[in-house]
Amino acid sequence: MKIAVSACLLGYDVKYNGGNNRNEKLIALLEGQEVIPVCPEVWGGLGVPRDPAERQNGKVISCRGRDVTEEYMSGTALCMKKIRQEHAGMAVLKARSPACGKDVIYDGTFSHTLRDGDGTLAEAVRQEGIPLFSENEYEMIRRCISGAGGQSDDKI
Repeated sequence: MKIAVSACLLGYDVKYNGGNNRNEKLIALLEGQEVIPVCPEVWGGLGVPRDPAERQNGKVISCRGRDVTEEYMSGTALCMKKIRQEHAGMAVLKARSPACGKDVIYDGTFSHTLRDGDGTLAEAVRQEGIPLFSENEYEMIRRCISGAGGQSDDKI
């Protein structure tokens, strides 16, 4: 199965602060799968490092008040194009991120407060009907991979 994965979780230094969120447990779980690294922020033209951003009232705003919605949406579109081209059967995205967060993201106040919602890419993946997980949902990821045995690479 082809699986789109937030590049930071795979150890790519694309995080806003120049680091990554390498997740050894997730990497081990994905062993033997075809992984497609994605990063909407970088693909949308935002540099590394960059100011942190959060979703606020339908926009993505940096901690300095800069509207970076266009960059996030452009990067999301490029990631979705890649996900479609590769016929990814699922996605594992970085929790709480304004681009990749699933179900819960930071609330836009830069106070580490969480709220219900999805990041821009998570929202697009969900709309596409592709199974979506955060890196913390190991058992659900394992079940999805196991259930895919023998299926084609076509989008689920």
